[in-house]
Amino acid sequence: MKNIKNISTRLLILVSLVSVFTSCKKLVDQEPISNESVNNYYKNYKEVSVALTGCYNGMQEPLTLEWQFTELRADNARQRAASSATNVNMELTVLNIYTAGPQHQQIYNYWLSVYKNIRNVNYVLRSLGVTYENGQLVFGTPTADVTEQQRNELAAEALFIRAHHYFNLVRLYGGVFIITKPLLAAEARKVNRSTVDECYNLITKDLEAAANLGSKVTYGQIASNNLGRANAWAAKGLLAKVYLTLPVPRSADALTLLNDVIANSGYGLESSFARVFAINNEMNKEILFAVRYKSGLVGLGNPMPNLFAPASSGDAVINGDGSGFNYPTPSIINAYTVSTSSFTDARKDVTIGNYTNSTYPWYVNKFFSKVVVSGDGENDFTVLRFSDLLLLKAEAQGFDGVAGTSVGLINQVRERAGAGNYTTGAFTAAFYKYPAAGTGAILNSADFQTALLKERRLELAFENQRSFDLMRFGQAVTNMRAHYATEFQEYYRRLGLLATLQANVNNDKILLPIPQREIDTNSEIKIQQNPGY
Repeated sequence: MKNIKNISTRLLILVSLVSVFTSCKKLVDQEPISNESVNNYYKNYKEVSVALTGCYNGMQEPLTLEWQFTELRADNARQRAASSATNVNMELTVLNIYTAGPQHQQIYNYWLSVYKNIRNVNYVLRSLGVTYENGQLVFGTPTADVTEQQRNELAAEALFIRAHHYFNLVRLYGGVFIITKPLLAAEARKVNRSTVDECYNLITKDLEAAANLGSKVTYGQIASNNLGRANAWAAKGLLAKVYLTLPVPRSADALTLLNDVIANSGYGLESSFARVFAINNEMNKEILFAVRYKSGLVGLGNPMPNLFAPASSGDAVINGDGSGFNYPTPSIINAYTVSTSSFTDARKDVTIGNYTNSTYPWYVNKFFSKVVVSGDGENDFTVLRFSDLLLLKAEAQGFDGVAGTSVGLINQVRERAGAGNYTTGAFTAAFYKYPAAGTGAILNSADFQTALLKERRLELAFENQRSFDLMRFGQAVTNMRAHYATEFQEYYRRLGLLATLQANVNNDKILLPIPQREIDTNSEIKIQQNPGY
């Protein structure tokens, strides 16, 4: 199996799909195609493998938009200037203040890009004989000529990708359309929204199968040409997060999975926080799964360095200038403990850059790489990494005392970031591990939840986790209302009265609306819009 990060210049012309791949790393851009043309295409292991690589590449398009719903609708990001009235900035501002409606173009674009790749995955699964019937996965006879081992290997990866997409959809939109096989347009118009529980059933079934069938080779033994592919460990880690996110969390089941991955997978923390994101250290032992990019003018570069670099900075920060999107808030900038004389949180400089020649100097630095041409970054984007799993384990266990395992897991993450042992003085004056007694100690469950949520924010900032974390902890509404109040005079007063801004954020508006185009263009059935829109 070819490494999905390697690029060759050989073009494979796939006539039956009317698509062009640049080796196995080229983005797949398929227009709607008939079932008959695809029936004649995926005939063997090699062809299914190439199609699956297209599914990996198809994860790039939604990721380019995802930050708008996971960081901008939380307290980590905002627009640089509240007074900007350009169409692009207004689209982003209404997301930031929870007034975006069903006609919002980016809400629709994200939805469309995700379902586009789900369709790609479903073609792969059909060729492997994998269907979803009556709430269960069924492994029938493949139409492609593959061995059972090859079928299981390819199916596990495809199921992981589909589960990842549906997990994001259900958290952002609530119950969505469950599409698990290629459909003609007329058939698709007869599919209505499923419930949240039905969506989670599909997600868990896909990930349970991926965990069972996927490669269980430990990290240090993974062949270089397989780095980047979803394996059993990634499936177990993502499934654990799903279990903790369910309307009725399955914490014990999540803990079993997390213990397995942490103890047996061979993955672990990198020696420094900076090494996790270095482009010369990609797919390191901390990264269980990432969406991969490749620079070099092959159509697979990461656009985020240019999107997030300071606007109007010319080539001073990055070639081709920046757009200034995903602008860090003072809240996240000030959340990191930085001391001039003692322990300092090393994550701040890795996460947030500072261009001093700008009125708005801050920018997202975590996924930043120098480019020769605008939009052609090399850096991968992490989806699931080991420190995330350590903190999920602490969450699954819950508070087990000041000197318990859960606080120890938080301290393990903090220590890698540069935290030292607390001795005396003000706990906030330097970056410390939480002590077992005295100043700064975590004494009860409420303090533990606060510390855990804060640690996840600091560790995973701008990795598209913040909004999902706030929702899972039940703090999305209260947190955003407090955020508006804290930064009202400095920024949000230009966007309206504080009471109005706070009222915009309610339990209904935590979910995005179903794109209005989905509702208006369906002449077969009535699609229910989310409450509040």
